[in-house]
Amino acid sequence: MRLEVTRRSDLAVRLLRALGTHEGNHKAPDLAADVGTTAGFVAQVATPLVRRGWVRSEPGPTGGYALVANLDDVSVLEVIEAVEGPTDTGRCVLADRPCAEEGPCALHAPWSRARAHLLRELGDATVAGVPLDDRPRVDDGPPATTADPPIIPARAGRRRVATATVPPARPRG
Repeated sequence: MRLEVTRRSDLAVRLLRALGTHEGNHKAPDLAADVGTTAGFVAQVATPLVRRGWVRSEPGPTGGYALVANLDDVSVLEVIEAVEGPTDTGRCVLADRPCAEEGPCALHAPWSRARAHLLRELGDATVAGVPLDDRPRVDDGPPATTADPPIIPARAGRRRVATATVPPARPRG
């Protein structure tokens, strides 16, 4: 039941947006500067995008990466799944174990509803609709609002860059 949006997913969406700003081939160092990472990480993030057929990669001095997909037809959820793998692993949100309708954990029902809502939203959001330059900058500092969700540490080796805010439950009665 885990859904993680890591730095890799964030960069994949921004990489697609950067590729969509100009036609033709883009060199990894130029893309890296556009999305705020290294050329090596651009290559790692681009690999699943090439596999999905959204990006073309051409080697050589005149090569580079080029967008071949219409970003209006690619959802943010598709990008996350291309980069991170399937979003439904059947794992419990509370413990690293299987979780299902039979023998569910205490949060199974509300988490399943919240997760379904989040997946619908991510599936409806197209990459074309993502703002071009929405990444936080070091000099901007973190946004300071009480409405920000708490940051939950990701598993070792992964940096989570987004958390989901679930709408408040409706009063019962």
